[in-house]
Amino acid sequence: MPEPPDPAHEAITPAGGGAMSLASSEAETLEAGPGPRAGGREPGAEPAALPGRARSLWSDAWHDLRRNPVFVLSALVIVFLVLIALWPRLIASGNPLRCDLARAQDGPRPGHPFGFDTQGCDVYTRTVYGARASVTVGICATAGAALLGSVLGGLAGYFGGWWDALLSRLADIFFGIPIILGGLVFLSVVPSGSVWPVVGFIVLLGWPQISRIARGSVVTAKQHDYVQAARALGAGHTRLLLRHIAPNAVAPVIVVATIALGTYIALEATLSFIGVGLKPPTVSWGIDISNASVLIRNAPHILLWPAGALSVTVLAFIMLGDAVRDALDPRLRR
Repeated sequence: MPEPPDPAHEAITPAGGGAMSLASSEAETLEAGPGPRAGGREPGAEPAALPGRARSLWSDAWHDLRRNPVFVLSALVIVFLVLIALWPRLIASGNPLRCDLARAQDGPRPGHPFGFDTQGCDVYTRTVYGARASVTVGICATAGAALLGSVLGGLAGYFGGWWDALLSRLADIFFGIPIILGGLVFLSVVPSGSVWPVVGFIVLLGWPQISRIARGSVVTAKQHDYVQAARALGAGHTRLLLRHIAPNAVAPVIVVATIALGTYIALEATLSFIGVGLKPPTVSWGIDISNASVLIRNAPHILLWPAGALSVTVLAFIMLGDAVRDALDPRLRR
């Protein structure tokens, strides 16, 4: 008589459905959940609440940022700066270009709390309106450098090969250009003196740093198991980059870009101070600092207020970047 088939042997043989059949039935069992005999819930009953639901990286970071006084203080300062950059008449009703030489270098008086500059212009009004140029340059330059650097660095880290080598050598060339010397050469060719040439120059020299960060993050992210699993399931390059790699590699880029924003504002003021950045009639803190530097002994109030506004702005963005870094870096969590 033929022996009865072994159930275990039949489960792994092609005739019995093989491993795929076993895995399919196991998956159906897990999806259905335990039955009433295994202590599961009855059909139609409300699902039990999960006791310890884990938060995502972003929700966990926001939870920490809201309780960080450094982040709250710097964010309030930045929001205030953005508001006066968009609507300076909220706190300043004068005209920054209206000057009276008879009041040149005069000190504070009612209605003019910061005094007058060398041309008789109200220092308070020019300090308020100077936020527009600095904030515009900082935000636009950071957005452009972050976008260009993230795209080039992400593609280099994902595809590797000759594209990675070409981008790395190109970034080395830009890293070797001194910023001030590059600004003197580049902005001397562009006689405009408006905001956008300065933004373009900062983007041109700022993207290599962010591309290095983006490349390293993508190289690390693409080696994770979930990316390998998505590739094995047939996901294309676009889906892998946008759905699986980019969301998990963007945190270091955000941290570097936030800190760099304050640096770019200081760079714009430096270029305007040496005469190759923004030029009159554009109102800029760098221009006012440059005009007041020769009179620091006779009229220090002309230099004090624009320099103080610039310092507070740069410090606020750097503090914000430090707080974001502490919240997004798992190694710094307590």
